Amino acid sequence: MQSFDSDSVSLAYIDVPAVGGSGDPVLLIHGFASNHAVNWVNTLWVRTLTQAGYRTIALDNRGHGESQKLYDPELYGADLMAQDARRLLDHLEIPKADIMGYSMGARIAAFLALDAPERVRSLLLGGLGLHLVEGKGLPDGIAEALEAEPGAPAPNPTAAAFRTFAEQTRSDLRALAACMRGSRQALSRAEVAEIRAPTLVTTGTLDTVSGSGPALATLFPNGTALELQNRDHSTAVGDRTHRTGVLDFLAKRP
Repeated sequence: MQSFDSDSVSLAYIDVPAVGGSGDPVLLIHGFASNHAVNWVNTLWVRTLTQAGYRTIALDNRGHGESQKLYDPELYGADLMAQDARRLLDHLEIPKADIMGYSMGARIAAFLALDAPERVRSLLLGGLGLHLVEGKGLPDGIAEALEAEPGAPAPNPTAAAFRTFAEQTRSDLRALAACMRGSRQALSRAEVAEIRAPTLVTTGTLDTVSGSGPALATLFPNGTALELQNRDHSTAVGDRTHRTGVLDFLAKRP
């Protein structure tokens, strides 16, 4: 991996060229408690995009993977992490890219599209529906579960699942707890309506975390919804229909 400085925070990233040479850049932003490898490499997204002719960039968000760990929740705002993504584009001298995020990464991508629309060719939001504007998405109790002593009961099954996932990925649990407390900002419906980039919203029909994808898609001026049958929040990300739908969308966007 490579690294760069984002306003004094060291962030790790990969930059994989398209098969056969140059191609339009796609920036991938992973979800909470994940990292670029778990979210995008292991699920075949990097291979799929590079083989389709796209230069594929993926970062480890602050507090995750090989990027710097921070322990103050105020350093994990979705707007701050959106600026990390923008600075990575600056670092790579990329004026505009297709921006794809999953779950928390989709929230970050939406903030980037609102704050720096000139940098976003298209917006691909996975694992996040109406909870971008209504509610916080993931339930309460996750930060507390991450900070609890090993073996302590979690407040709810979702919190327990994230604790297990974070341990499996050998994450810094204290940094993730700070991130959970600081990164759950919502956009208003009026703000979503300002995002004019072509937007694809992809959610699984069994996803109880994201909120309605089709309902969110209607709020974007150029929004399209893709529903993945019988997929939940964890299984939708690497679904073959998800990858096919994204490639079709990218091929048709301006």
